Amino acid sequence: MDTSSERSAPARSGDRQVLFVQGAGAGTHDEWDHALVDSLRRGLGPGYEVRYPRMPQEDDPSYARWSAAIRDELDALDEGALVVGHSIGATILVQALTEHPPPYRLAAIVLIAAPFVGPGGWPGEDLQLAADLGAHLPAGVPVHVFHGTLDETAPPSHARLYADAIAQARVHLLTGMDHQLGSDLRDVARTILEIARGRPRG
Repeated sequence: MDTSSERSAPARSGDRQVLFVQGAGAGTHDEWDHALVDSLRRGLGPGYEVRYPRMPQEDDPSYARWSAAIRDELDALDEGALVVGHSIGATILVQALTEHPPPYRLAAIVLIAAPFVGPGGWPGEDLQLAADLGAHLPAGVPVHVFHGTLDETAPPSHARLYADAIAQARVHLLTGMDHQLGSDLRDVARTILEIARGRPRG
């Protein structure tokens, strides 16, 4: 089972780490979300190490398997890292952070096209997000929720459910974008760069 982190280039000392957790589905890592990661890398430019692990059994996103892999990835990050998740990967990431908060301070949590699993959203068997989800996340860490207005996989109403559950969340609705955001994460990259400069975007 390969859960090693893919990088576009060898990491340099001092690079800020960004963990990107893929969505689910057969071939998603290589055929779909790879384009998102490429866009994010281009948008961030030098000085960032974007880690892109392959989740186990990507066509069957078991919370137990995926959250264990995410915990291993979190344990390998340094102070000031950012975590980004797409689709169900974002949902599992945010829940894993409530159960396994890292021993260092994260710079930000970014959720992209994340389905909300719980009342008003998707039903879940092995995962249910708490109504007060934000209270269980690492304290003081900004949360940004990006969602396309034309997302038919997880409707944009799910972004509002996250906003209701995470008081500190800032929602970014992207007009005309679908579940894959047109493979364009320039807005996400701009937000990460502003956070890194100490000027979070509203």
